[in-house]
Amino acid sequence: MGYDVHRYAENRKFILGGEEIEFEKGLLGHSDADVLVHALMDAMLGALALGDIGKHFPDTDPKYSGISSMKLLSHVDRLIKEKGYEISNADCIVVAQKPKLAPHIGKIRQNIANTVNTDINNISVKATTEEKLGFTGNMDGVKAYAVCILKERTEKNDIKMS
Repeated sequence: MGYDVHRYAENRKFILGGEEIEFEKGLLGHSDADVLVHALMDAMLGALALGDIGKHFPDTDPKYSGISSMKLLSHVDRLIKEKGYEISNADCIVVAQKPKLAPHIGKIRQNIANTVNTDINNISVKATTEEKLGFTGNMDGVKAYAVCILKERTEKNDIKMS
């Protein structure tokens, strides 16, 4: 299981699942602050007890400043594949009062599926609000949860190196 949260920030792009979404604010973070992909990477790493994204991509390392989280996801995917596993299913929930995410869900799912080299049907992304309650409801930021089931790889020789 993975979880992540980021505050809204001025003068930042709003990136979710590798998709730039038009919105008046972005999310604050050392990388591109893709809260959904961060939660998913933590779920993937956690499934094999490989630590968390802070261990692999510390926010104290300048080489990760502004980096695309999709590049980090590709690296995490390679790590789990090197251990002999791949995604069987990932189920993700984004909690945000705004922006409206439903029109972007299909593209986000495809971005993630392409990055981890799996069928889009193995990637679930849902969005909800907190009915104007709490951190997300008050428009302080966005949070995401992810659960990931891994399976043993049958093809050991097709690890995508990027």
